Amino acid sequence: MTIRNIAGRRLAGAIAIAVSFVLAIASPIHAQTDPLPSWNDGAAKKAIIDLVTRTTTQGSADFVPEPERIATFDNDGTLWCEMPFYFQMAFAFDRIKAMAPQHPEWKTKQPFKALLQGDVATAAKAGEKGLLAIVAATHSGMTVPQFEGEVREWIRTARHPRFKRPYNELIYQPMLEVLNYLRANGFKTFIVSGGGMDFMRPWAPAAYGIPPQQIVGSSGVTQFRLNKEGKGELFKTAKVDFIDDGPGKPVGINRNIGRQPIIAFGNSDGDLQMLQYTSSGSGARLGLFVHHDDAVREYAYDRKSQIGKLDKGLNEAPKWGWPIISMKNDWKVIFPFEKQ
Repeated sequence: MTIRNIAGRRLAGAIAIAVSFVLAIASPIHAQTDPLPSWNDGAAKKAIIDLVTRTTTQGSADFVPEPERIATFDNDGTLWCEMPFYFQMAFAFDRIKAMAPQHPEWKTKQPFKALLQGDVATAAKAGEKGLLAIVAATHSGMTVPQFEGEVREWIRTARHPRFKRPYNELIYQPMLEVLNYLRANGFKTFIVSGGGMDFMRPWAPAAYGIPPQQIVGSSGVTQFRLNKEGKGELFKTAKVDFIDDGPGKPVGINRNIGRQPIIAFGNSDGDLQMLQYTSSGSGARLGLFVHHDDAVREYAYDRKSQIGKLDKGLNEAPKWGWPIISMKNDWKVIFPFEKQ
């Protein structure tokens, strides 16, 4: 082999290595280095990444052992849409209509009469008492598996009045990325919601990748009994057991998780105490509010809203150093189907 051939081969090899290096640092890899690709660069995104970096880097003053890396998320308005009214209430309203033939008394009894007439506004005037009556009628008197079956069928068939899609498709793509990012860095993710625990468990694991045992929510009294075949079962009664909202959220976290969160996400004043509890721990901590300020792609509401009211939270956020996540400015897309 001539010196010219050897030199040519060496040059070709060097070029090949250079090309491989350039390809290795090209845009596909760069895209993969962004853990939150549906987020615009801003204070909220930076705060999330900084918190994860500080708490997971060996030798960092803020390093947190993996068993203590707890992240909590409200559900309604934080992980999925909650307008024009809480989706669990949409489920209850549909159940009222389906159950009406077995309850002729509802034709003249409020708030059932209003719901059967499609008058949600009048039904809402019944207040907490009326709401509890609706929940009692639609969420009890059956076993836990029977109720879960009703929820699964509703999730499969019901459609949102505005977006015309199944309710479990109205989850937030940016928050899915946060869940995956945290889990990839050793965090255990929990739902801590004012919504019903038994309502969320049938569909939330597939939607968010969060197993049933990591879903904390409001609950009714459940009783164990033996059925006609002599087998044990859990039966849902109409009595309220625990309301996992407001100051109940830290209580629910302690009761069901047993560790103070490192990071917590909410969207309403009902999440305020959860964020305060999270931020009151030692070391690096972070609380964030999702602010619904995009009426074009989703909804815009905060201080005066009857659903997902965010008033005190907006006032408290600067005091605690909580970033406000602007759906309009921080999120490139809102729902997963927008990526298609």
